[in-house]
Amino acid sequence: MRERNEMVLADLIQIRAEQKPDLDVLTFEHLSLDGGATPDEVRTYADLATNGGRLAAALVAQGMERGDRFALMLRNHPEFVETMIAASITGCVLVPIDPRTRGEKLTFMLRNAGCRGIVCADYCLRDALAARDQNPDLRWLLALETGEGEDALPLADAAGVESIREILAKPAPDVDVRLEDPNDPLQIIYTSGTTGDPKGVVFPNIRFGMFAMVGALAGYRPGEERPYTGLSLTHGNAQAVTLAPSLFMGLRAVFSRRFTKSKLWDVCRAHGGTTFSLLGGMATAIYSEPERPDDADNPVHFVMSAGMPAAIWESFERRFGVEIFEWYGAVEGGLAAKPVGQGPIGSFGKPMGGLEMKILDENDEECGPGVVGEICSRPGDGSAASVEYHGNPDASAKKTRGGWLRSGDMGHADADGWLFFDYRKGGGIRHNGDFVNTSFVEKAIAEVPSVSDVTIYGVTAASGAPGEKDVVAAIVPVDAEAFSAAEVFTACRKALEPNFVPSYLQVVPEIPKTASEKPQERFLLEAFDPDAPNVFTEAR
Repeated sequence: MRERNEMVLADLIQIRAEQKPDLDVLTFEHLSLDGGATPDEVRTYADLATNGGRLAAALVAQGMERGDRFALMLRNHPEFVETMIAASITGCVLVPIDPRTRGEKLTFMLRNAGCRGIVCADYCLRDALAARDQNPDLRWLLALETGEGEDALPLADAAGVESIREILAKPAPDVDVRLEDPNDPLQIIYTSGTTGDPKGVVFPNIRFGMFAMVGALAGYRPGEERPYTGLSLTHGNAQAVTLAPSLFMGLRAVFSRRFTKSKLWDVCRAHGGTTFSLLGGMATAIYSEPERPDDADNPVHFVMSAGMPAAIWESFERRFGVEIFEWYGAVEGGLAAKPVGQGPIGSFGKPMGGLEMKILDENDEECGPGVVGEICSRPGDGSAASVEYHGNPDASAKKTRGGWLRSGDMGHADADGWLFFDYRKGGGIRHNGDFVNTSFVEKAIAEVPSVSDVTIYGVTAASGAPGEKDVVAAIVPVDAEAFSAAEVFTACRKALEPNFVPSYLQVVPEIPKTASEKPQERFLLEAFDPDAPNVFTEAR
């Protein structure tokens, strides 16, 4: 008989349900959803074990065998976690997909992963049904009735769809854990596909258990910490920084359906959140909110950040009364961290124990201090790095060419070995011979009172100079009717060197973002027209 292993999600929940059955380990809050009109959804370890078992039985009833794959398309609902537990119990493989995904991209991911079914919410049920009609391999659909949003489709209007709420209302069955090996896959998480078709990274069960170690890395205090996130559980960050450490350590985590910058501090105050997670442009979006006298009056003592812009780092800490724990990682692997109070501002730290991380040039030679190259990593013993892209051995081999995990991120190290991110490979903005530090441009614009959100990207230079780009600031105004481009350009001229001042201001109703709140430049680029009425230059 297989021994239980706390690094396996199914085993961890069973063990904790025996040790601390009544601990309210997960809270899914509704303050940011509807002002708190709906009661929060709370799950104890006992709840998770029971509901995970019910959903596991439903998967078995659908004919799912060990290794079979199914899609999971939910926002941050408790049923997301319970479905993960069910996958671990049954030895099936879940494929988390951002519920906003639709059309060709959704069809590609479902077919590429070989999904046999879909677990989804009523607000993306129409897309799931359309995908099922196009893919005969999709044999079943389970849907969660939420009534959230105008797109919610009543299950009564969807033929052949089973209700998750009805499944969870049934008596709890006894379902044995079918998982045989901790290295068997638990999930396939797809990359964002910013440079081509998304690639599915295969995660073994034990890697979710390893996510729990992020809590120790960050210094989470057992019995005291209350992590919070609004990042999607379909993304590795929410799983690694919030969910896994909380389940492992009993930290009573809090989740929002989605990231909401205007409600962030209210949620933390209401629930006693002591730390939360940020990615890249989220920090700028929060910083661009109007200052309030009670900004620093909150229970948060540190922020888990991956991509805090150096230009606003110290201002962010002072304004909100927090400290920044900066770290770096990718869904494929690689891990570095800069603990609070250590290292220079702007660095993402040094590699963690058991890992080697270097800045390599195109010949795989290590770059000297200050010289930009690709951020690469491998095991600390010098053995070859490995990654598995589902059904794509060529991409797997390319990603680990020469035994190094190639991040695709360009960065540099200082003389003391502290590492810095500079830009995504192929994505740097060189303007009039200078590489533009986008964080400085974003800070200058975010501090303009009329700006609600901003991101910076580049377009082919009007000058035609090879390798040159013009700078575009995509801006979401507080009030589109009252927006003043001249005010923004004036602020940029005061705060920035000339080559950093945007060539264009592109006013948009919202900045399209991935599930991890990363701005999707390609959509902004597709919509960009230098002569469009929503695009401004200093001369126009």
